[in-house]
Amino acid sequence: MPKAGSASFNFVAKFISLRSINLDKNGMKIKKNDTVLIIAGKDKGKKGKVLKSLPKENKIIVEGLNLAKKHQKPRRSGEKGQVVEVSRPLSVSNVKLICPKCGQGTRVGYKTTETDKFRICKKCQSEI
Repeated sequence: MPKAGSASFNFVAKFISLRSINLDKNGMKIKKNDTVLIIAGKDKGKKGKVLKSLPKENKIIVEGLNLAKKHQKPRRSGEKGQVVEVSRPLSVSNVKLICPKCGQGTRVGYKTTETDKFRICKKCQSEI
């Protein structure tokens, strides 16, 4: 292991910190309000709408899927505590975008023109 303060140590430390964050230079291909198909995990095969995108963590929150029970304390005196089901973040690698035209789970590609860049379906080549 290189000594602290050396150039090689700083490089290794920077590499490890970037690796742990798991950043994608181009951002995520799945956006808010997209319909996705879960391809792995306890909700495999289910479809849902993306409520929130978390690009720094490479995760998304899907409406009504990947639910976990959260125990809430009572907020006021006299009120009872309760168990609430909350949607938890899901890795983007475990979902496929559903193409609005062909209705299939698909990979996402990009097509650029002189003025803009837009997402395309890899199966039917239509604009998403």
